[in-house]
Amino acid sequence: MSSFGRTFIALLELLGQVAALFGEALMDIARGRIRIRQTCRQILSIGAGSQSVVVVTGAFTGAVFTAQVYGIFKDLQVENASGGLVSLAMCRELGPVLVALMITGRVGAAIAAEIGTMKVTEQIDALRAMAVEPVEYLVVPRLVAMMISIPLLIAESIAFGILAAYLVGVVHYGIPEAAFMTHVNNYTDPADIYFGMIKGFFFGLIIVMVACQRGLTTENGAVGVGRSTTSAVVIASLMILISNFFLTMLLTPLFGFD
Repeated sequence: MSSFGRTFIALLELLGQVAALFGEALMDIARGRIRIRQTCRQILSIGAGSQSVVVVTGAFTGAVFTAQVYGIFKDLQVENASGGLVSLAMCRELGPVLVALMITGRVGAAIAAEIGTMKVTEQIDALRAMAVEPVEYLVVPRLVAMMISIPLLIAESIAFGILAAYLVGVVHYGIPEAAFMTHVNNYTDPADIYFGMIKGFFFGLIIVMVACQRGLTTENGAVGVGRSTTSAVVIASLMILISNFFLTMLLTPLFGFD
């Protein structure tokens, strides 16, 4: 069998395992098997712990994009419209995708490493011996916490991106404040923010499920933990970028953006 065929089969197997794990976690949530204390701890770790990363990502993305757009728009003599374009881009694409990738590197890697370490040190087997379901104890709290946290983190990133765009455009380049804010209001609606948050919700599902699946299938000791962590980040990042296209094609007509 060619290397392409083996890779394709391995990919299908991975997707099947992730889907099965996700289905099992959803069944536990539907049955009310949510450990509140564990979930709150994960919200603090995922949400509060990621705020500095999200703020820096959003602010400097908005600032850099404004600087780039202003130079082009100035040549076209429409530099006052820079704020509208930046805010729209932050809401629909830059905010959700970049935040998701940063969360993958920070949270996805940590989840895969933590669960992978528990797997190779037989702590997960110990949970089963104590009649504790590993999916309920390890996966569900992280899944619920991610579902709550990442849309809010994306909204925060968008806000700081637009604020940084304002500082660069109005304070540094001298765009009239009234013109800047008028274009932001004209080009950006609450639906654009919801668009980005919904994308982020699905990105969060990808991050946590891939990381948990990689952690639960870890083998070969410390070396295996490193491999699982690396593969979790790479696979989740690729799935985010690929799913972003399909989510855009699906959500755009639903929101009436086409």
